Amino acid sequence: MKIVTADQMREIEARSETAGVSTDTLMENAGLAVARAARRMLGPLAGVPILTLIGPGNNGADGFVTARHLQRWGADVTAYLCRERATPDPKLDAAIDVGVSVISAPNDPGLFRLKASLSYSHLVIDAILGTGRTRPIEGAFKGILTTLHEARSNNPRLHLLAMDLPTGLDCDTGEVDHACIPSDVTVSLGYPKRGHLAFPGADFTGALETADIGIPLGLDSDVHLDLIDHRWAASVLPSRPSNSHKGTYGRTMIVAGSRNFLGAAYLAASAAGRVGAGLVTIAIPESLVPSVASKAIEPTFLPLPESSPGIVANSAAQLILDSLEGYSALLVGCGLGQASETRQMVRDLLLAETQLPPTVVDADGLNTLAQVSDWWKQWPADSILTPHPGEMTRLTEMDARSDRIAVARRSAASWNKTVILKGAFTVVAAPDGNSMLSPYSNPGLATAGTGDVLAGAIVGLLSQGVPLADAASLGVYLHGEAGERVRSALGDTGMLASDLLPQLPKVIQNLRSTL
Repeated sequence: MKIVTADQMREIEARSETAGVSTDTLMENAGLAVARAARRMLGPLAGVPILTLIGPGNNGADGFVTARHLQRWGADVTAYLCRERATPDPKLDAAIDVGVSVISAPNDPGLFRLKASLSYSHLVIDAILGTGRTRPIEGAFKGILTTLHEARSNNPRLHLLAMDLPTGLDCDTGEVDHACIPSDVTVSLGYPKRGHLAFPGADFTGALETADIGIPLGLDSDVHLDLIDHRWAASVLPSRPSNSHKGTYGRTMIVAGSRNFLGAAYLAASAAGRVGAGLVTIAIPESLVPSVASKAIEPTFLPLPESSPGIVANSAAQLILDSLEGYSALLVGCGLGQASETRQMVRDLLLAETQLPPTVVDADGLNTLAQVSDWWKQWPADSILTPHPGEMTRLTEMDARSDRIAVARRSAASWNKTVILKGAFTVVAAPDGNSMLSPYSNPGLATAGTGDVLAGAIVGLLSQGVPLADAASLGVYLHGEAGERVRSALGDTGMLASDLLPQLPKVIQNLRSTL
């Protein structure tokens, strides 16, 4: 599913008109979709008082369509015109014809009639401003939103449904005006917008639904940002033929762990197995093998020479290279630490002239690359990098918290690498400019080890032959959905990285059931 900016949405709507689907048809479909969402929120509508806040533009026209349907379905609907609209106004006339009550803000000094309507309404529908808002909210609009805020503070059971965007939320950046009010539900029209999936806007969006409003297929081909949803994830799952054996699903080498970070190797290797890798080998400092093997009983081990107890020596690079024949995928970095000999080992391994299998670089692998000038010129092949914002800043010297999508895209293109910029709404950017966005923002995942699980899941998918960009995005989806399942069971406090592991195959099972 594409994610669009305001300009892209306007262009798609213009193309729709050219293709024979009129703006009026899109408005009718949009209003009906929001009315259905309101009915799902409220249940039986007979006599239920609903207030629709109507703006001066197309968003307001959509709101009239919603009001008309809800009134016909038995609700008692009031449309509050926040500003006079241009005439003639067929959507207003059609709403009046079915019995919608209309109040005009210019005729409501002191907003007393608005306050009265808010005092008994069960639901408010925000159809004031949509994707076209560019200025700070002030004047009458600000007063109306302030009055709505006060009403919700006095009555927490007053629900708020936003049409396309909560008024005051920037469609492209997710920035919010001081007057913006958090919605319980937002119904995005046609496509989700970037602002829904960026903070602080995501906190104001509430539950996000996306409505099909009848835009013809193929008009969005120049939009290169997609939402990673369950349909897409199901479509790229690796197959599991009945006559398979462990070799069918690849051999995965994981170079991970040091004396202070034993758990990283266990978590990454377990995640690779849980997503279906056939055989997993942990390459780890020799003295740590007994400790990790007592927990990770399924993987095999490649004991690595040490420079000191629990710290891998730089000579291990050649041993790993000599052992990679027959392996389908490689993961380097989880919990390796930053000892000088370890950093040299990572450089010698990743920047060797020997061709590596599809490779994931995480954590201390990334921190080592950040210390090598023009490292990507020495390693031109596409691989997957998994930085969190701090690691990304070290790699790029750019603020990875600014425009996350732009930072990931520029880096992927410059380095010729698939880049996963982790965090809420994780970004996956491929070197060709295509990118995908995770739908998940889960504070429970803000705990040690969850990145190791993600890296392990991705390399396990690579070992089964999933292409690089698809493996990156599918791994992000599986990891995020596993986190949602744990949050549903435990809440978002106290979640552990190991809690994700048994959920990974359950997420895959659920995806397969939708095929």
